[in-house]
Amino acid sequence: MVKARKYIYHSHFDGLPKETDLKLVEEELPPLQDGEFLTEAVFLSVDPYMRSRASGVDLGSTYIGSQVAKVIESRNPKHPKGEHLVGRFGWRSHTICDSKSDFWVVPDLEDLPLSYSLGVLGMPGNTAYFGFLEICQPKPGQTVVVTGAGGAVGSIVCQIARIKGCTVIAIAGSEEKIKWLSNDLKFEHVLSYKDDDFGAKLEQVTPEGVDCYFDNVGGEVTSVVLTRMNEFGRIAVCGAVSGYNNDFSVKASPIQYLMIRKQLRMEGFNVYRWQALWFEGIAQNKKWLEEGKLQYRETLTEGFANMVQAFINMLSGRNVGKAVVKA
Repeated sequence: MVKARKYIYHSHFDGLPKETDLKLVEEELPPLQDGEFLTEAVFLSVDPYMRSRASGVDLGSTYIGSQVAKVIESRNPKHPKGEHLVGRFGWRSHTICDSKSDFWVVPDLEDLPLSYSLGVLGMPGNTAYFGFLEICQPKPGQTVVVTGAGGAVGSIVCQIARIKGCTVIAIAGSEEKIKWLSNDLKFEHVLSYKDDDFGAKLEQVTPEGVDCYFDNVGGEVTSVVLTRMNEFGRIAVCGAVSGYNNDFSVKASPIQYLMIRKQLRMEGFNVYRWQALWFEGIAQNKKWLEEGKLQYRETLTEGFANMVQAFINMLSGRNVGKAVVKA
């Protein structure tokens, strides 16, 4: 018998999650049946969406999330022992799966780390690739603004925009993220949304307005960015992290007025819209990594026992790039 450890949703979040809101318990797994295989978590992801979707999680159930897992026992010839896959199995150490489970097999990453399958070569990378290119449809010479630019998705969007010949305005909050974007990724225009004169600085670096806006944050920052949008600008709404810990109770903004006046196109999206093209995005991001056009950074937390703290740290903006837990 295998004993799995898992985090259950123990108490409803009230603002920023607390350690006591998620409870670590054990679960005894039954023997494998024909067609099943047993996986063990290797790396686990913590992402902003896990907070925004908390209202849909039942108390007592395993908390939501993805992981890179290794097949450690199998009675399914299609998924042999030793295979690695990315599964939306939740916050758990071991999972019994079959061919109908929610996962995809990790392609050959060559010398790249397996954890990249939770980042630039996984959901966040595809979110940046498809969400930006398909919805914003950037053209060379245009101006692109990205909020949450120091995070897993935003940092990749910024770099893809540069690859496509755009002027990039990267917006972040922490000093460490701003230094990384400026000094390591070499973006010329990096702004802190915390600055009192943020609006004036944005106006200064966007003298010809903004053509594309990739929004991970929402709230007051978005209200300011929209005032700089050019007519027929395109906006990809990926997230609204500014309101996640407040049950979306952000300050009202004149979004409807600005959308009408500037004839904007704003579209929210879920990356799984492009499920059929999943490996196209991974292949292109991998190629850009190998060519040195994409740089990628992880904030790695050691130990399954530290999942909740890694989650809290990510929601507090303490990660740079992708937040990952090594089981």
